[in-house]
Amino acid sequence: MLGNFTYHNPTRLHFGEQAIQELATELQNYGENVLLVYGGGSIKQNGIYQAVLEILQANGKNVFEDPGVMPNPTVAKLNEGCERARTAKADLILAVGGGSTCDYAKAVAISAYCPTDPWETYFLRYEDVAPETKIIPVGCILTMVGTGSEMNGGTVITHPESKLKIGHVFGENVFPHFAILDPTYTYSVPHYQMIAGCFDIMSHILEQYFSGTDDNTSDYLMEGLLQSLIHSSKIAVQNPTDYEARSNIMWTSTWALNTLVAKGKATDWMVHMLGQSIGGFTNATHGMTLSAISLAYYRYIMHDGLAKFKRFAINVWHVDPQGKTDVEIAEAGLAAMEAYMREIGVVMNLSDLGVEVAMIPGIIQRTPILTGGYKALTPSDLEVILTQSLHS
Repeated sequence: MLGNFTYHNPTRLHFGEQAIQELATELQNYGENVLLVYGGGSIKQNGIYQAVLEILQANGKNVFEDPGVMPNPTVAKLNEGCERARTAKADLILAVGGGSTCDYAKAVAISAYCPTDPWETYFLRYEDVAPETKIIPVGCILTMVGTGSEMNGGTVITHPESKLKIGHVFGENVFPHFAILDPTYTYSVPHYQMIAGCFDIMSHILEQYFSGTDDNTSDYLMEGLLQSLIHSSKIAVQNPTDYEARSNIMWTSTWALNTLVAKGKATDWMVHMLGQSIGGFTNATHGMTLSAISLAYYRYIMHDGLAKFKRFAINVWHVDPQGKTDVEIAEAGLAAMEAYMREIGVVMNLSDLGVEVAMIPGIIQRTPILTGGYKALTPSDLEVILTQSLHS
């Protein structure tokens, strides 16, 4: 394990069918004003909105609504949410939706009483929340899986005018106080969003698995999470209402990015940096920006982390190493990953997301280059990877 660390996750999870009944208990810990945050209105069609509203009203809460959270929440929407939170004097922000809704709720929580411009402070300058800044507590009711946002301090905001999409991972003071995870709530998610979420989960694990520090407990945990995800996602593609599959995907998603498996690791995150920059230009679904860039990226760095890619092939994809060189084993692992991606139907190239050759310089310019992976990249490396990703 790399270095010393302290682990603490303050989010309390309620998991399983009818977990929504735990909301009443949680509400006792907060004041009377609740800002209810949600997206395009699907929760009104599937009955989740009414169930949540009835519990809020039965517990004497004043409900203020902030609907219309988009898949890639914008600065303008963030500013609107901050105004709604202040007007409501919100004691709790309750996010009902997927990762974008949870991300947005946390952004509002830290921005509503920020004395400076939140976009410049938290996203452009990447500053932490000042100790004197009030943070509104957040609770999450998850309806879509992928981001792990229900149990971490991450938030991502987009500035369409500058084509910037920036994520900031805050400390445990920004984590949701509680999260409610009912796998049946994910049944109505559109197929495209479901498989995008599955690959987002896979990418979160791979970003931490393929790093400059290997052979520790975290790696063994991640290999198990990956195998669970692969098995369950194949089932869910064929039968979206298979409870066992959907519950395993939901649980894997949470543990993929709740900070546990990152311990003892020097994580990579370059696929996400590229994916977010691509999203800033295309407004494409996050998981699909990751799937479109991943194979080119991992094939590009494979030789720099060959031992780990070999291990990945054998332990995750069950590649038979007999008679193969290390390179052949590693390549077979990535080929198996590609076959899986095609089987579940994720986007395999950037062209399908609307990326054109002329966009590549701008994407490179907006992509932070991190150093936690096997290979320290240059802008020229990014150009090669992006160009290779244009067509499958």
